[in-house]
Amino acid sequence: MRQHSGIGVLDKAVSVLYAVAEHPCGLNELCTRTGLPRATAHRLAVGLEVHRLLARDNNGLWRPGPALAELAAGATDPLHEAAAAILPRLREITGESVQIYCRDGNARVCIAALEPPVGLRDTVPIGARLPLTAGSAAKVLVAWADPELQRIILADAVFGERALAEVRKRGWAQSAAERASGVASVSAPVRDAAGHVIAAVSVSGPIDRMGRRPGARWAADLVAAADALHKRL
Repeated sequence: MRQHSGIGVLDKAVSVLYAVAEHPCGLNELCTRTGLPRATAHRLAVGLEVHRLLARDNNGLWRPGPALAELAAGATDPLHEAAAAILPRLREITGESVQIYCRDGNARVCIAALEPPVGLRDTVPIGARLPLTAGSAAKVLVAWADPELQRIILADAVFGERALAEVRKRGWAQSAAERASGVASVSAPVRDAAGHVIAAVSVSGPIDRMGRRPGARWAADLVAAADALHKRL
């Protein structure tokens, strides 16, 4: 679930921004996505449009506005900066695709990724939203999530509480053909300065190269990369 600031109008405006960022939409669909009353959704969307945070396309649908890109241009994200420093070396060591995922509600989002220069690869575009119900990164993010989210995810997940307990015990997760057929992966938790798990760093590739127990080969390197990311945060 998306976090709330406790400032009602701000939280509602942010929900409108996220709804439109998912896909351009009109008022009816905006109300469906946000759960807001029609008058409230319209007032907020028009207000965001005035500030250029939303804009209308040729079909009259709201889409993200130019002010978002202008604001983002001046933003710095310590996790992105740390990823830029650490992921190249992890890719060099493993020779496989490497990614960093963060949780967003009931999904995980790829916020950084690098691909090997040659050979078969597991391509995950930056910005891709993947489920929390399968894959090693999903296990890491769910293993340290709050109990209520764990209960919701585990209802549909290919793994269970026993698997999450094992992830917490050994400090990393692995998967083979869970998220996608023929793909294996290993992931480790990335912690912020306070020690909270805020992301998962992963290596993924074809099972033919990674094996069905890829942790035996790459877990130590993933844990080391996660520790290096933590130190930079």
